[in-house]
Amino acid sequence: MVEALSTREACGIALLNLGYEEENIVVLDADLSVSTQTKKFADKFPKRFFNVGCAEQNLIGTAAGLAIGGKIAFAGTYAMFLTRAWEQIRNTVAHDNLNVKIMASHSGLTNAPDGASHQCFEDIAIMRCLPNMCVLNPADAIEAEKMLINEIHRHGPSYIRLNRVSTPIINSEDYVFDFGRTVEIREGEDVTIIATGTMVIEAIKASEMLKKDGISARVINVPTIKPLDKNDIIKSASDTGHIITIEEHSIYGGLGGAIAEIIVENYPVPMKIMGIKDRFGESGEYKYLIKKFGLIDVEIVNNARELIGDRK
Repeated sequence: MVEALSTREACGIALLNLGYEEENIVVLDADLSVSTQTKKFADKFPKRFFNVGCAEQNLIGTAAGLAIGGKIAFAGTYAMFLTRAWEQIRNTVAHDNLNVKIMASHSGLTNAPDGASHQCFEDIAIMRCLPNMCVLNPADAIEAEKMLINEIHRHGPSYIRLNRVSTPIINSEDYVFDFGRTVEIREGEDVTIIATGTMVIEAIKASEMLKKDGISARVINVPTIKPLDKNDIIKSASDTGHIITIEEHSIYGGLGGAIAEIIVENYPVPMKIMGIKDRFGESGEYKYLIKKFGLIDVEIVNNARELIGDRK
C-alpha cells in the first residue's frame, strides 16, 4: 500500500531510483533542493547534481546546455520562480526541442503558508502556449512516479507541475501512465467532471455526492494537459452533454481553457470552468484556502446541479 505523499516527494524518490538505472540523468536545482526533494538525488549522485543558486535563468540555460550534450536534464525549483526564466524556456528549451524536464514544485495553493508571492496560478497558461512544450500534472504519488519514468524515455521538453501538500492515493500500484491520454476514473451519463492534479480527488468525492442525488457524474483525470486527448474530451461531451472543469490554477488559460477550445470547435455543450477567479493568493492553511477559493467537492456539486438544472 502506497502512503499519501506530495507529488514533489514522489518525484524526488523516483529521480533517485532512476539515477541508479540511467547514468545519463542529471539534476539541477536553484537552491531549493530540500524543498523540491532533489536533494535525495544530490546526496547519492553529487557529480550529476548542479545547484546553480537563486538564478532561475541560469538553471534553465545550464540544463539546456547539458541536454545539448546528450544528457536527460531535470531542472527543479518552485513553479512561481520558474516564471523568471520563461524567456530561456521559450527561446532555448522549447524552440530547440531540448530534452529538459522542468519540475515545478509548490504549484497553485499548495504552497499555502508562503502566500501570494510564492503561489503560482498562471503557469499552465504560459507553458501550454509554447510550441514543443508538454504540460504534465500528476494526481497522486503513483502517477507522478510513472510519469517520470515515461519522461526519461520520451525525448523533448516537459513542464511537470508538482504540489507541496500530501495527496491521497487514487491509483493502484499497477497503474500505467499513458502519455497524451486522459483517464476515466468514474463512469457517468449526466455530467462529466474533468480535473487535474490536486483537484482529481475533489472531483471523485463530488461524483459520490451527486450519485446520492440521482445524478450520474463521469470523472476524468487529465495528467497530460498538453498534448490534450481531444477525442476523449469530445466523447465525454457527446455522452453526457455537460462539462465541468476544475483545477488549482487561474480560470484563464489553464485546463478549463484548453477543454473549452476543444468543446467550442467540435461539440458545444453547457460548460462550467472552476478555478481561481482572477485574483492572487494569500497565506493560510491549505484546507482553508481551497475552501475559500471554491475548490472543493461541495462547490463542484453545486455547479453540477446548476448546470444540469431541469434538463435532468
